[in-house]
Amino acid sequence: MTARTNDHGQPIGFAVPDWKPCARPARSAMVGRSVRLEPLRVADHAETMFEAVSADDGSMWTYLAIGPFDGDRAGFDAWLAKCEASEDPLFYAVVEQATGRALGYASYLRIEPAVGVIEVGHITMSPALQRTVMATETMYLMMARVFDELGYRRYEWKCDSLNAPSRAAAKRLGFQYEGLFRQATLYKNRNRDTAWFSILDTEWPALKTAFTRWLDPSNFDGQGRQKQSLSELTAAAASG
Repeated sequence: MTARTNDHGQPIGFAVPDWKPCARPARSAMVGRSVRLEPLRVADHAETMFEAVSADDGSMWTYLAIGPFDGDRAGFDAWLAKCEASEDPLFYAVVEQATGRALGYASYLRIEPAVGVIEVGHITMSPALQRTVMATETMYLMMARVFDELGYRRYEWKCDSLNAPSRAAAKRLGFQYEGLFRQATLYKNRNRDTAWFSILDTEWPALKTAFTRWLDPSNFDGQGRQKQSLSELTAAAASG
């Protein structure tokens, strides 16, 4: 890209002359083949979601700011009530299409429509959701809303730098690592260095093709095993 300068000879960023602020994400469902994302409601989702997360040994909460709830249904419902009332973060329940069970949740947060930047976070997946097609389709649906429906320029993923599974997930999903923010915050009475990742609108078309190919039923054999990995497809998308 050719460098641009202003009248003083100083380098400046590329022009975005026709930019218009984006809309905020709606409290409406996102429907896929294996999952649907519904605006989180305690009345609709708490019972099956609590059952799902209670199957975990506690390790799924290590890098989250809340939990584990250790059988505390009242405490869990109180947390979900806060999520339901929140506008930013904006929470969605992850509901299994085949059974109607809510198996986890995720949110959009740090929503900046004026400049087209939004983050995905508070990703909480029960054992029944982890490492499944449903989990991947959840992330795809959220990306598609951000880029295809709303026209955001930048989609962010942040995590504790020590959270190796989250870092690996970001890479698999096609996010680009951007750097480390040292001593960025505190949670659960401990330090967090935060790793930053992003996807840009210019990168999305190739990544969308990668997700579409991976999610296609023809990519799985009779036992549900993938024929081509998403990591391979997103890496190819990144390389052009």
